[in-house]
Amino acid sequence: MASLATTLGLRTPTGLGQPPSYAGAYLIFHFIWAYGLTSSRTLKQILGIDHNVSPREDLSKYGPAAVSSGKITQKQLDMLKRNEGAHANSYENYAVFAAAMIWSHVAGLDTTDVNASALVYTVARLAYVAIYVLVDKPLLSQMRGICWWMGNAGMKAINAAKV
Repeated sequence: MASLATTLGLRTPTGLGQPPSYAGAYLIFHFIWAYGLTSSRTLKQILGIDHNVSPREDLSKYGPAAVSSGKITQKQLDMLKRNEGAHANSYENYAVFAAAMIWSHVAGLDTTDVNASALVYTVARLAYVAIYVLVDKPLLSQMRGICWWMGNAGMKAINAAKV
């Protein structure tokens, strides 16, 4: 049975050259994560304040009225606003990630380095979004910045990798 490191492409399987590159799988996952799963649309639909006519203005237009009518709480409205920020940051950051993954293959970098960098980036981005959306305490929200920098460090490792 293969070790976890081998399965994740972080170690060369016995008897083989390089592990396979999972850059394509990471690109697909992060595209779906950034453009779909982090969207606040589903949460707004669950809470009943989604308006398809002007969805980008839902929270500013209808949020305060939903709070005053008791449809949602102020805490839920604040969480939805943070969700929209996390969503925007996710798709803005996706372009940097995609460029790093493409660059890594064009430059012929070691797939172990590429897989490791993509894994660090993925863990950091998952934690980033969770902290952004769920944490409402100023001191704890500083962890979000740490996760953002960890994700960037994962991509910086691609630049430092040897061909």
